[in-house]
Amino acid sequence: MKSERAFTIRSYRPTDRAAVRRLCCQTGFLGEPIDPVYQDHELFADFLTTYYTDKEPESSFVLEIDGEIRGYLLGSRKPLWNQFYSFRQNIRLFCRALWRYPRYDERSRRFIRWMISHGWREVPAAPRRTPHFHINLMPDARKMSTTRALMSAYLSYLYRSGEKHVYGQIATFQDRRGEKMFERYGFKVLNRAEITKYKAYYPESVYLSTVIKTLETAEPLTVDIRSRM
Repeated sequence: MKSERAFTIRSYRPTDRAAVRRLCCQTGFLGEPIDPVYQDHELFADFLTTYYTDKEPESSFVLEIDGEIRGYLLGSRKPLWNQFYSFRQNIRLFCRALWRYPRYDERSRRFIRWMISHGWREVPAAPRRTPHFHINLMPDARKMSTTRALMSAYLSYLYRSGEKHVYGQIATFQDRRGEKMFERYGFKVLNRAEITKYKAYYPESVYLSTVIKTLETAEPLTVDIRSRM
């Protein structure tokens, strides 16, 4: 019988930044390392994490197991500021990616070409004035208990802050609970779109789904203490 391992959910700290960026790259390709798709870890982590860690750190949470960060939920309850920042940041990152493009290998060049030609068209619509989040966990930490604890911490934070709704965008594919898992937490699927950037590496269809939830009550606060998985 497997021994239970204690885990802790806590608020993000500035000292977690490097670990969060590393975990982002370790889970960037459908829960696995991004390396087969894109080699530039710095730009990849900048695109997905910098706003949350640098501009709105109070809205993010991490999962610790044996003192090591094995998952995170990066959130924002300032959607307009997030959109403004992302617009400016994406221009800067795009310019940096083009500057580095000649030094990239073919797989990374293919990723950049996809971003230019298809990326913006394959993102499903999402509410513009609603808090949001994205969540990543290492394979050994992907359990119902850890996912629920991270979600509960964030939803409680939003509810206490007076927010009424929250949405997330999740990748769904073969043998991954995806939409059904989030339906257990009271989310409803708003829309979804097929994304093609993994076609060369993954044989099944992959979709990006927008899910939304109404915050009717505060989530249990017991997630702030130690739990077991």
